[in-house]
Amino acid sequence: MSGGMDSPEALTSEAPKTVPADPATTSGRKLDRSLVHSLAWRAAGDWASQIFSWGSLLIIVRLLVPSDFGMVAMAVIFFPFLRQISEFGIPRIIVTFRDLSDEHIAELNTVGALLGGFCFLLACAAAKPIAIFFKTPPLVPVIIVTCAALIPLGLRSVSEGLLTRDMQFRLLSLYDALNAVVAAAITLGMAAFHYGYWALVMGNLLAITLRSFLVWRARPFRFAFPRLRSIKKELQFGWHVLVSLVALNSYQRLDNLTSGRVLGQTALGYYGMAWTLANVPLEKVTSLVTTVVPTYLAAVQNDTAALRRYVRTLTESVALATFPATIGLGLIAHELVPLALGQKWIGVVAPLEVLSIYAAFRSIVALLPKVLTSIGNARYVMWNDLAALVVLPIAFYIGSHWGNVGIAWGWVLAYPIVVLPLYRQTLRTVEMPFKEYVLALRPPIEGSIAMTVAVLLLRQFLPANQPLALRLILEIAGGAGAYAGTLLLLHRERMLTFLRLAGSLRRRRK
Repeated sequence: MSGGMDSPEALTSEAPKTVPADPATTSGRKLDRSLVHSLAWRAAGDWASQIFSWGSLLIIVRLLVPSDFGMVAMAVIFFPFLRQISEFGIPRIIVTFRDLSDEHIAELNTVGALLGGFCFLLACAAAKPIAIFFKTPPLVPVIIVTCAALIPLGLRSVSEGLLTRDMQFRLLSLYDALNAVVAAAITLGMAAFHYGYWALVMGNLLAITLRSFLVWRARPFRFAFPRLRSIKKELQFGWHVLVSLVALNSYQRLDNLTSGRVLGQTALGYYGMAWTLANVPLEKVTSLVTTVVPTYLAAVQNDTAALRRYVRTLTESVALATFPATIGLGLIAHELVPLALGQKWIGVVAPLEVLSIYAAFRSIVALLPKVLTSIGNARYVMWNDLAALVVLPIAFYIGSHWGNVGIAWGWVLAYPIVVLPLYRQTLRTVEMPFKEYVLALRPPIEGSIAMTVAVLLLRQFLPANQPLALRLILEIAGGAGAYAGTLLLLHRERMLTFLRLAGSLRRRRK
């Protein structure tokens, strides 16, 4: 595949009438346009729902107390692990192994359903020991109700994989938007009627159940008795994906576990909110990488040039969007948190400032394991995540001696170390020199440096008695202006290329 996302001309130019179009080039351009349109639909759905969720969250945090969020954070400590077990990488199997027979898919459907029920029973059995570990007896029913969502998640895994393989991202985006709106609406309503942490639990459970039903109804599939020998290769790949995801969710949750166990429920409430806020700017962007992009990577898994081009272009695009949002959030945390959440959440500020640095780096790393998994090398990703599972908890425990801020610094200092092998393997796989990768990041890095300097200077010279809201507005405006100005001044042609690309795609849709 040649041509592609590097310029609008590569996507929109027509072959001369006297020369037949190269089928590979035509196919590549169609795939590129499909990717951009899928990303656009996903982004539109994500951001529409996120605006509603943010507005609801600002109200919910004033109706609930930090200990309510701490209770739910304890209850969901093991939920991601069980969720990944219930799905067993089945959606990823269907996307990567594109020639699966209907019989094999039906067998995988049965595996997913059985694992969903098994994981729920496992959660019920583990609820009391977990409550004892956290020294919080009321946690038992919270865990059981929360994990009831594992049953519909297991039942929908094949349907989700089929819709993703068929690139039905417009439909999936609508379902995701509905999921977010329903969760926020139920949580807000129950919080208003003083249901405390149950508002958070039920909002999530009912939204997941609704989305699972919609996905299954859109792409139902039959069940068949699983003959493990016939799907051995696919299950082995699924096992690698599963172990990787379990390890990933383990080290992403162990900072919360450390905070709750060492520092207590209220401290965990502060840390959990800081983690949520730090990751809000990138969650919707990285969700595009984890849901939409892998399907297209799998479609070109045998084309090294296409993979390299996607890595370069997507890395730059993600960084341009997430660096100013994540780093900027940390810069304005002192003004934003008390103004948006109230003074009772002031303990969020310090860890949020540190976690925003980690969030920026995480946004560009998210693509790397997807590239390796798309070509079938899930085994390497698994071992890298297992190594991270050893290194990061040590960093969290050491950091806990300095409170939540120390735990946050554990991410910033240890995470780059564990992803270095992932970088090396990915760049070697797509045959990309490290210098080429760094050059793709130059515009967002330089823009972020200018933004940081601008915000710090404004904070230094703005009057101390100025209203908090006005200071926040001025800092946001100054930082955004510095970021955009740097891009237009130092990287004008590159930015204009992105704008022309968006314009050409818009014209083609008319």
